[in-house]
Amino acid sequence: MALHSKHLLGLENVPKVDIQSILDAAVSFKEILERPIPKVPTLRHVTVVNLFFENSTRTRISFELAEKRLSADVVNFSASSSSVSKGETLIDTVRNLEAMKIDLVVMRHPMPGAPQLLAKHCSSKVINAGDGSHEHPTQALLDMMTIRETFGNFEDLRITIVGDISHSRVALSNIHGLQTMGAKVAVCGPPTLIPRALEKLGVKIYYDVDEAIANSDVLNVLRIQKERQEDGLFPSIREYHTLYGITRERMKNASRELVILHPGPINRGVELDGEVADGPQSVILQQVTNGVAVRMAILFLLSRGEGGRDELGS
Repeated sequence: MALHSKHLLGLENVPKVDIQSILDAAVSFKEILERPIPKVPTLRHVTVVNLFFENSTRTRISFELAEKRLSADVVNFSASSSSVSKGETLIDTVRNLEAMKIDLVVMRHPMPGAPQLLAKHCSSKVINAGDGSHEHPTQALLDMMTIRETFGNFEDLRITIVGDISHSRVALSNIHGLQTMGAKVAVCGPPTLIPRALEKLGVKIYYDVDEAIANSDVLNVLRIQKERQEDGLFPSIREYHTLYGITRERMKNASRELVILHPGPINRGVELDGEVADGPQSVILQQVTNGVAVRMAILFLLSRGEGGRDELGS
């Protein structure tokens, strides 16, 4: 089935049936990735532009692999070597690309709302690969796929997102998506890194990581994003690790065996100790594999039909 809308811009207000469709399709595509020749002709004659205005490794490679596994024609766009560096606007850039007959745009941009702006001014389908500190829907969906593989469902599952909530686009997408699927979502971190407005979303807030661990089934541990922070949000990296770092010793406070996720890249010895990241409770590499499958599913489902709304996540 096609999704209910033309674009994937975020997970806010996305219906449960659409999230379910993406996760179910991703299971099928993961089976394709395990074949000796992991490629299908599903998107033959479809042209996808990867439009990245920020540096990216995992997300960009994952999308490119997903596109190539589906036999799409792929164009990679780098803002630093484009006419954007000469003063061309985002809209003019995409309109010029559209004149070359493209079908889908995958965009990462440092400004929140940039994918929404793009979707209003172009006819191509738009997938948000991360917009500033706003949303990162495909990361949340691959996190959700990994959680569902582990537990079977989301109903009443206690999932805590730990770390730099204020500067994370992963956190908001996870909150929207997981709550839609029936999970109980909490966040944990220093008061300076947690927006007060989160309480309005029905999210439980912990400032004590040991309390969060004792009341969670899953920890999704976020990177400290120093490049987006103002100075003085916490005294030092060492103090952050002392108060909020996930260590093997801290994991003993869990009421059951915790599952550990991390969107990467990991700052080992800061938000997460290496022995935890590499331990049996970690599903971090499983997330990476699932990322390709989820993005294949999204590309496939968006290419199947226009849907009834202007955008997914509007």
